[in-house]
Amino acid sequence: MFNAALNDSTLFKFQGFINGEWVAADSGEEFDVINPANGECIAKVANLGASETQKAIVAAHEALEVWANITAKEKSIYLRKWYDLVIEHQNDLAHIMSLEQGKILSEALGEVIYGASYIEWFAEEAKRIYGDLLPSTTLNRRSLVMKQPIGVVAAITPWNFPTAMITRKVAPALAAGCAIVLKPAAETPLSALALAELAQRAGIPKGLFSVIPGTDAVAIGEQLTSHKLVKKVTFTGSTRVGKLLMAQSAQTVKRTSMELGGNAPVLVFSDADIDKAVEGTFAAKFRNAGQTCICANRLLVHASVYDEFVTKLTEKVSHFVLGNGMEASSTMGPLITNDAVENVSDLVADAVGKGATVNIGGAAREGEGYFYQPTVICGLDQTMRLSKEEVFGPVAPVFKFESDDEAIAMANDTEFGLAAYIFTNDQSRCWRVSERLEYGMVGVNETAISSEMIPFGGIKESGQGREGSKYGLDDYLETKYICLGNI
Repeated sequence: MFNAALNDSTLFKFQGFINGEWVAADSGEEFDVINPANGECIAKVANLGASETQKAIVAAHEALEVWANITAKEKSIYLRKWYDLVIEHQNDLAHIMSLEQGKILSEALGEVIYGASYIEWFAEEAKRIYGDLLPSTTLNRRSLVMKQPIGVVAAITPWNFPTAMITRKVAPALAAGCAIVLKPAAETPLSALALAELAQRAGIPKGLFSVIPGTDAVAIGEQLTSHKLVKKVTFTGSTRVGKLLMAQSAQTVKRTSMELGGNAPVLVFSDADIDKAVEGTFAAKFRNAGQTCICANRLLVHASVYDEFVTKLTEKVSHFVLGNGMEASSTMGPLITNDAVENVSDLVADAVGKGATVNIGGAAREGEGYFYQPTVICGLDQTMRLSKEEVFGPVAPVFKFESDDEAIAMANDTEFGLAAYIFTNDQSRCWRVSERLEYGMVGVNETAISSEMIPFGGIKESGQGREGSKYGLDDYLETKYICLGNI
């Protein structure tokens, strides 16, 4: 087992967290957490399952009464304490994340700070859950609308952002007055457990936030989606799994919010500032080794600037240094598993087999770890899998278009609708194209579009619901109408 060099070694947790207690699996089983940079086991974590999930759900339900008797301001103070502790321990949290997820340390630190911003934001929003007094149809009645917590929330989060995807769900749930049971990805449970430790230190009452690490996602998921005490399921992950969870949740008519797959296009028009377009595309495509849901997935470039764009992008990509995220010299870390490397390799091989040309990269790196070379690939068409499928890796496929209508049609030719990006200096085109793109979020001359203050989410098969901003509490609240008669 890896002995992490943390300033606070007690953040390195290996057990589940249920009802304020650290617990082993009922079965006594453990599973390995692997560093994707070198294949080493860094921890053996309790392998919880269905029985422990049931206990966490019951504890969450019982904790609701405690939370209901705490004022909005008191809830805010608890969340603020949690935020302060996350910021205080940001370096340790980044260290843990880089070890289990592989991203370079600077990116891990950026994610910790980004994730903490959601706790801070919803600490404030906890005090701003407002109702309404509606006009009445008769003089002797008053019509009130109040917001109440939905109840026990089940959350399932992915491995690519093992801190931020948790805080974006746990913070609004607690702010709204809910309790939450979290199933983190089996690849990255350590970040989730460290967050739970800090939440406990902040004094958040027991049972309100439980963490169920485990490899049996089916058994845990079935409990979370079928248990009658769970009133909402929130999930970030693949569209395929999201559809299964929605179907299972329908049996008890649970509220669901889903942040699912993406296939983000970048549209670079002839009048764009090419240097800025390359810079923005570079940042959006290769962050976290291309393993992000709003990652630039298809680069659609006008024919008149295509060659210039490809040349400049390829030159920037050539400077990447692949390596262990803990090493200062590394500028890109590994993919999460060997399967991920093989999936990316298959997509590139399909394109090359159909006539595409690799400008740079185009292969897995030999040696230890799950690395794939940063890649720019050209000469693509709509018959290739790269035009339709999400690329969770450092591969930039560049397509060519001739007109605005063609670019928009290409961008919308997908079942996904999470994020899209536009580069143009024509303000009229900014409006026209943004309005026609079938996406929940559009960045215009900007790819760093996410923050705690914006409503993050997609349309079509990219999901439902929004995370962050003032809209982020809506999915955790019920709207109750009260009619007062004989006034």
